Amino acid sequence: MRPTIRDLGEIELLNRLKKFMRYGQIDDDIAEINSSNKSLLINTDLLVEKIHFSDEISNAKDIGWKCITTNISDLICSGSENIISFNVGLVLPPNTHWEWVENLYEGMMEAMEEFGGEIIGGDCSCGKEKMISITAIGEKNSLRLHRGNALPGDYIVSTGYHGLSRLGLALLTSEKLPSEAQISPQLIKRAINAHKRPYPAVNALQALKQCKPESTNWRAAGTDSSDGLIESIRGICQSSNCQAVLSKNSVLKYPDWPEDSCWDEWILNGGEDYELILSLPKEWAEAICKTLKSAQIIGFIKEGKPNIFWDNLERINIQESSLFRHF
Repeated sequence: MRPTIRDLGEIELLNRLKKFMRYGQIDDDIAEINSSNKSLLINTDLLVEKIHFSDEISNAKDIGWKCITTNISDLICSGSENIISFNVGLVLPPNTHWEWVENLYEGMMEAMEEFGGEIIGGDCSCGKEKMISITAIGEKNSLRLHRGNALPGDYIVSTGYHGLSRLGLALLTSEKLPSEAQISPQLIKRAINAHKRPYPAVNALQALKQCKPESTNWRAAGTDSSDGLIESIRGICQSSNCQAVLSKNSVLKYPDWPEDSCWDEWILNGGEDYELILSLPKEWAEAICKTLKSAQIIGFIKEGKPNIFWDNLERINIQESSLFRHF
C-alpha cells in the first residue's frame, strides 16, 4: 500500500525530505546561506496545479525539473549563472501519495545536478490543489541584465527558437493544431521535451559574457521568453521607455516548423521557451551571433513610446487571447 501525505503527517514528511538536503539544514524555521560577501539575486515562482502544471500531461519528476529550471531561467536572464540554493514551499491535498512528492524532489535534484544549487529548506501545508513555491538564490556577477537597460541603437538578439513548448503543450493535450500541416517525428519529440523539460539558456549567458568586445561596457538589457517572444520584447520596451522594430525575415523558426503563416502565432506568443532576449550594443550583438550558433539579430531599438513594429512599419499588437494569464 502506498502511503499518502495524510498517512505520513508533517513530521514524517519533513524527515523523508531531509535526504534531499544537507544535514541539519531544516532543523529550524530559517535557511542559512554560507556565501562570500557578494550581492545575491533572489527569485520566487509559484506553480499551481491545473494552471501551471497537470499530472495528466507531466509526471512528478518532470514537474520537479520544470519548477527548478524556470527559476534558474529567471536568474540567468538577470545575469547570474552561479546558482546557490532553493527554498521550496508545498501545498498538498491530504490524499497526495508520498511517491508523488518523492518523485517531485527527485526531478528537482536532477535539475540541480545539471545546473547547480541545493535545497536549503521551505515549508508545507494542506490545500485543495497542489501548489509549489520555489525561491531561487543566485550570485550577482559582473553582467547585470535588466529590462530597463536598453538604449536606442541597440540590436535585439534572440538566443534560440520559439514556439516549441507551445506546440508540445498542444500535442500533450490533443489540442487542435493551427492547420493540418505535416509535423515530423523529430519536431514532435523536440516540442514535447521542450514543454516537459525546459532547458534554461545558461550556455547563451556564458557566450554573452565571453564575447563582449573590450571597447563595450557591461551595459545590456535582457529577459527570458517565458511569457512569449513578443511579450518579452514589450517588457524591455516598457521598462526602457523605447520602441522596437523587428524584421519578419529574421525571427528564427525551427528547421521542421510548418511553413503555414498561421503557425507563426505560436512562435511570437507561445511562451515557455526560456530563451534569452537581449538588447545589446551593435558590436556585442554581432559578436554573440558569431559565438553562439543559435543566436540571431531580429531587430533594433529606437526612440519613441513603448511599442513594437515590423520593419514595414506595421504595428505588432500582442494577441491577448494567446497570453498566459495567472488569474
